[in-house]
Amino acid sequence: MTDEFKDLLAANRRFAESFALAGFDGIAHAGVAIVTCMDSRIDPLGLLGLKAGDAKIFRNPGGRVTDAALEALVLAVHLLNVDRVLVVPHTRCAVASSTEDELHERVAASAGMDTTWQRFHVVDDQVRTLRSDVRRVTSHPLVPERVKVGGFIYDVDTGLLDRKV
Repeated sequence: MTDEFKDLLAANRRFAESFALAGFDGIAHAGVAIVTCMDSRIDPLGLLGLKAGDAKIFRNPGGRVTDAALEALVLAVHLLNVDRVLVVPHTRCAVASSTEDELHERVAASAGMDTTWQRFHVVDDQVRTLRSDVRRVTSHPLVPERVKVGGFIYDVDTGLLDRKV
């Protein structure tokens, strides 16, 4: 059997040699939660000057506040020391720069099958959507007013955050 993960497992062994988080309590030591996109150009901890153990991170296409993201935030606020939430979509995001039809065409070409049954939840106005997503968090009955929530757009070309909400 060939191991398509051999390189990653070797890297993991090197990582484990200096692993320093054994026994970590799992709370967000900086009190921060971040909802952001799955885009590999985003280093959620690095862009805020944080380190492992400082924040809870939830990632999905477009950095949207989905039902699953809300579930994670409620748990983070009540059980994991979070008192600040950043919602962070980014520039040049495929979900915000393509139509639903365009994404279906691209995925269908790769998959070799019809994809119209799968929604991709494109974003036609990033700032309006960001405002709506922040409102979803601030209006949730299990997110207390003491929790500060901000909406930012991360620029993948400069590394800067731009607060919009």
